[in-house]
Amino acid sequence: MRLKSVCITATCCVLTFAVVVWAQSRKAGLYEVTTTMTWQQSPFPGGAGPGTAPHTNQVCVSQAQIDKYDGIPPQTRGDCQVTNTVKRADGYTASVSCSGQMKTQGTVDATYDGSGHGKTRVHLTGAFQMGPNSRPVEMTILSDSTYKGSDCGGVKPVE
Repeated sequence: MRLKSVCITATCCVLTFAVVVWAQSRKAGLYEVTTTMTWQQSPFPGGAGPGTAPHTNQVCVSQAQIDKYDGIPPQTRGDCQVTNTVKRADGYTASVSCSGQMKTQGTVDATYDGSGHGKTRVHLTGAFQMGPNSRPVEMTILSDSTYKGSDCGGVKPVE
């Protein structure tokens, strides 16, 4: 159950930052996103942890979302908050902090190009609450998104 909680928390963080990159490309449509999460310090006994294999999802971003958020969606999602965003012509950097069962702080560095390709690197350090105990955690989440086209087919836009 603990592994599932960490996966869900980490996945929410990744999707938050990946959506920022998609919106930055200013292309509405379908994106394929491959994400890899690597533990530098796992909270699990023996250093084992979920998420080290790449995981690929398809995500739809609508033009209304791009228009509404002017390239960057809301600065909070779930237990994570994005602050100190600095936009560049080819991406952005930001600080992130998460609360809840996994209390972490870290950085986001995202780049994208005009063709709809983007990369995001999130590095988080902090602690994971496991019952009455708190264990240190450090992870890096890499995300690579590629624009697939304007038609999302059956994939619904990101909320």
